[in-house]
Amino acid sequence: MDVFAPLERLAEWMTYDVIGLARGSKLGSALAFFLYDVPKILILLAVVVFAVAIVRSFFPPERTRKYLSHSKEYVGNVLAALLGVVTPFCSCSAVPLFIGFVESGVPLGVTFSFLISSPMVNEVALVLLLGMFGWKIAGLYMASGLAVAIVGGIVMGRLGLEDEIEEYVRSIRMGEAEVPTMTWSERTAYARASVRDIVGKVWPYVVGGIAVGAFMHGYVPADALAGVAGPRNPFAVPAAVLVGIPLYSSAAGIVPLVSVLTDKGMAMGTVLAFMMAVTALSLPEFVILRKVMKPKLLAVYAAVGFVTITVTGYLFNWAIPALGR
Repeated sequence: MDVFAPLERLAEWMTYDVIGLARGSKLGSALAFFLYDVPKILILLAVVVFAVAIVRSFFPPERTRKYLSHSKEYVGNVLAALLGVVTPFCSCSAVPLFIGFVESGVPLGVTFSFLISSPMVNEVALVLLLGMFGWKIAGLYMASGLAVAIVGGIVMGRLGLEDEIEEYVRSIRMGEAEVPTMTWSERTAYARASVRDIVGKVWPYVVGGIAVGAFMHGYVPADALAGVAGPRNPFAVPAAVLVGIPLYSSAAGIVPLVSVLTDKGMAMGTVLAFMMAVTALSLPEFVILRKVMKPKLLAVYAAVGFVTITVTGYLFNWAIPALGR
C-alpha cells in the first residue's frame, strides 16, 4: 500500500480539476509532479531527521573524536564511515572537525573516512532515495557510499601524507571537553530542534530541486540525455563526476533530479556518481579544506575521491539491472 497515494490524488485534483490544466499536457505533467513530490519529500525528511537526531544525540563531536582517536586502521575506517552516517556535518564544519580529529590523534586515513562519509551518506540523501526508488536503491547507495569512504580513507592513510597538513593545525591543543549525558526529554527536544533547523535550511533546496526536476519531467524529451549520458556511453560516469565537482548543493537539491534524469535515459549509476561528486567533492568544500591541508594533500584527496566514486558509478550501472531497476 502506497501511503502517499492520497497526496498523488490531491496533486492531480489540484492540477487538472482546480487549476484546469489538460491531462497529458507538458505544464500539467510538470505541475502535478511538483505538487506531489514537495509535500511527500518534506514529510519523509522531517520524520527521518527526527529519528536520526535521536541517534546523533549519542554522538556529539567531542565523543566522536574520542572514539576515533583510539581506533586503528581498517577498524577505525569502518567506524569512522559509520559515524559519518549518523553525524552528517556540512562542509562549513569541515575545518573545525578536521582540526579536532588531528589534534586528538585520529589517524589521517580514519579522518578522511569520516569526512567522505559525513556529507555523502546522510539522512537527507537516504530518505529522498527511499521515497523515490525504494529500499533497494537507498540501501545500495548507503553501502556504496560507505565503501567509498572506507576505501578512500584506507588509501589516504597508506600514502603517508601527514606532513601535508598545515603546520598550525598540528600545533593546536584543544584539550578534552566534557561530554554531558542527555535525558530522553532533552534528546527529544534536540530532535525537534534538528527538524526545525535542518528542514528549515534545506527546504528551499528541496523545492528548487523538485522544480527543476518537474520542468525536466514535463518538457525534456525522453531521449535527450540518453545519447550523452546513457548506458551506452562508456565515459558517461567519469564525465558526470567531473561535471559534479565544480557544483555545490546539498543532497536535498540533487536527489530530486535523480528520478527525472533516470526517467530521461541516464543510467542510475551515472546519476548517483554525479550526486556523490556534488555532495562529497564540491569545489566550495575544497576551498574550505585548503585552510587545513596543503595543495598536495588536497589534490590527492580529490584524485582518490574521483577514482572511487567513478568505480562505484560503474558498479551501480552493472548491479542495478540485476535488482530489477
